[in-house]
Amino acid sequence: MSERFSAARRSLLVATALAPVVLAACSKPYAFHGVDITGVPYADGFSLTDFNGKQRTLADFAGKVVVMYFGYTQCPDICPASMQVVAQAMDDLGTKAKDVQFLFVTVDPTRDTPEILKAYVTHFNPTFLALTGTPEQIALTAKNFKVYYKKVPGKTPGSYTMDHTAGFYVFDPKGKIRLFEREGVSAKDLALDINALLEGH
Repeated sequence: MSERFSAARRSLLVATALAPVVLAACSKPYAFHGVDITGVPYADGFSLTDFNGKQRTLADFAGKVVVMYFGYTQCPDICPASMQVVAQAMDDLGTKAKDVQFLFVTVDPTRDTPEILKAYVTHFNPTFLALTGTPEQIALTAKNFKVYYKKVPGKTPGSYTMDHTAGFYVFDPKGKIRLFEREGVSAKDLALDINALLEGH
């Protein structure tokens, strides 16, 4: 056996031995940056009204990744920061952003009128929608998503802020709850997770 043939044979044997490892690496499941909450017995839907007065349910957005956030328009810090994150994530997704719907659910329906909600969310992205309802409907939706919120009295009579759970709930295109993205997630990581759901992970 020639030296050249022997070397070629050894290379082939090594390549053959490594093939399963390479294939395994290629088929490795995607590691989400958010908390995987697939199959939890809550966060299974909602029935609220958008800022145009249209009744909305999760079924309206079938085929899209849905990102939900509970907040209020007079929030001084956390909400606008989170809105900037999801707006940047949408930009990062490029043309795939058309298959994503962001929904802002107000926890302050008394002050957050439809007009105010529309101006607020579309400032960050023209495709964003905001949802509202009666105080009872908001309470029921928040309970279904295990979202905490509470009115906190302000320094002047009649003024208040809202303490609330911060983070994004993410549904896959089949309408199944999949992820909870904690407050502080980067736009890059959020975009990567959304893209993974769009690709069927």
